[in-house]
Amino acid sequence: MWRRILALIVKELLAVLKDPKSRVVLVGPPLIQLIVFGYAATFDLNRVPFAVYNQDKSAASRDLVARFAGSRTFSEITSLDSKQRIPELINSRQVAMVLDIDPRFTRDLFVHRPAPVQLLVDGRNSNTALLILGYANTIVTDFNQRWMRDHGGQRPPAVLDMRARYNPPLNSQWFIVPGIVALLTQVVTLLVIALTVAREREMGTFDQLLVTPMRPIEILLGKGLPGLLIGVTEATVIIVAAVWWFGVPLRGSLVPLYFGLVLFVVAVTGIGLMISSLAVTQQQALLGAFLFMVPSIILSGFATPIANMPAIVQDLTLINPMRYFLVIVRGVFLEGATTHSLWSQYRPMAAIAGVNLAAAGWLFRRRVY
Repeated sequence: MWRRILALIVKELLAVLKDPKSRVVLVGPPLIQLIVFGYAATFDLNRVPFAVYNQDKSAASRDLVARFAGSRTFSEITSLDSKQRIPELINSRQVAMVLDIDPRFTRDLFVHRPAPVQLLVDGRNSNTALLILGYANTIVTDFNQRWMRDHGGQRPPAVLDMRARYNPPLNSQWFIVPGIVALLTQVVTLLVIALTVAREREMGTFDQLLVTPMRPIEILLGKGLPGLLIGVTEATVIIVAAVWWFGVPLRGSLVPLYFGLVLFVVAVTGIGLMISSLAVTQQQALLGAFLFMVPSIILSGFATPIANMPAIVQDLTLINPMRYFLVIVRGVFLEGATTHSLWSQYRPMAAIAGVNLAAAGWLFRRRVY
């Protein structure tokens, strides 16, 4: 039995690796998506363009402006002499923020009164606006503490000392890149598996496969195991790139990571086999794969927290294997999670994998007979 399955596995791997189009699908899109997601999909802001309307023109106000211009987050575009240009600059998106310093700024600082500083932010993208305000508030807070230390004045009753556990620099790549391991592994595995049986049907060789001594379960294993091997290999390449190229710390062991990875790839393999069993042509298989991939990514917590979703949608995420693997891969990378602490994620993913494979086997036998 296993010799026949091994022969079919070798045949499937050769069919994928010898086909130039298949090789491009395996290498090109994952590499492009890794670069795009790794560098472009970030919650950090860099070089935010801003303008300055400094009505005070004192040493203190210039020091505040220099703190904004010298940070990695902001980039000063222009200095204004009047307020008339402010609407034009924001409407045309030349700047995302205008720093307006009141003419009484220094005087109020020396008499220990609140010194007015206005921030005008482009609010068309509310998420970006909130991030800009957060960065600006940090700079102003640092300026206040430095001024009180150098010039005296009443100290604030409480000082917030912020520390981020697991991600001290608050680098969004540390959150995004481990998620790409799950995302690209699912994409590659699902596409390879979904096209297996559909390709045989379209080429007219599926009937030849059925007249061989192989049973349906052997054909199913021979079709599914190559995709599993390719998925694990693809994930390994992305994990290496995450650690050595993007500098994401891998604080945990590879054992809990790869245990979860195998369960995840098995669950996705079951879905791919179901799609492949139902599809008659490769085009139908591709459409079926993308029909599953888009909702699964949205409902996985890859970009938006599951806790923020409506209750009924949160219930739907419980049948999504990518939801559990994202917790595993991010936990191992950032928290150093162990196999014991991740059992609550392994169990449902193993159950989903079992159900998917059973359903794929039933659908495959039904289509055969």
